Amino acid sequence: MAETGILTGQYVRIELPTASPGDRMVAQLIDWFVQLAYLVLLFFIDEEANGLSQRVLFILLAPIFLYPLLCEVLNHGQSFGKWVRGLRVVMRDGATPTLSAYLLRWLFIIVDGPMMAYMGLLVIALTRNHQRIGDLVAGTVVVKLNTYSRMKVSLDEFEQFSADYRPRYAAAAELSLEQANTISRTLQSFHDERIGQLSQKVQQLLGVKKQEPHDYDFLRRIERDYQYYALEEV
Repeated sequence: MAETGILTGQYVRIELPTASPGDRMVAQLIDWFVQLAYLVLLFFIDEEANGLSQRVLFILLAPIFLYPLLCEVLNHGQSFGKWVRGLRVVMRDGATPTLSAYLLRWLFIIVDGPMMAYMGLLVIALTRNHQRIGDLVAGTVVVKLNTYSRMKVSLDEFEQFSADYRPRYAAAAELSLEQANTISRTLQSFHDERIGQLSQKVQQLLGVKKQEPHDYDFLRRIERDYQYYALEEV
């Protein structure tokens, strides 16, 4: 089973156990069966009604074409086939896809499906995370829920945290992701003047006084404490 390592915006590393090409194909076959069963039902309805009007028939046929989109939007990234196989569509960072991401996946069925000789199946087999073209464009992956749901993030997975690590500045938890990223970028610059200026701003913002001898060490500690509290929320 392929896995992709992700470090999320909240400094949480997760491993996404992506669905295999075989799992995705079986799920697709189940979905096709559901769509075919609905089409057969419409045929019998049409026969019993001695012919439906074109407008009514168009409305009744629409769910077949919209089936993948409607299922994933209304059922948290799962079509019936994906539900049976224990699969779900998520964003590359593990988040719930946006409506636009679902829409892009659905639109690219034209490219991934039979009209382009099932190009999507070839791409699924060749890409590391088993993504079809629609997934690559939308930034989504299909994961295995039976493994994904059991994933736990531990502080032990992060080298910067020892088993007995204790945060020094509780106020670091109040930082926004953007502010934490600013601290990280400034530390990477190794620019003493900028680091000193940011150290003063952070102390004023959080209402703390640095206990470290150097501004770099102070900001590094703030960054680590922020990461610690972000992980504690998982």
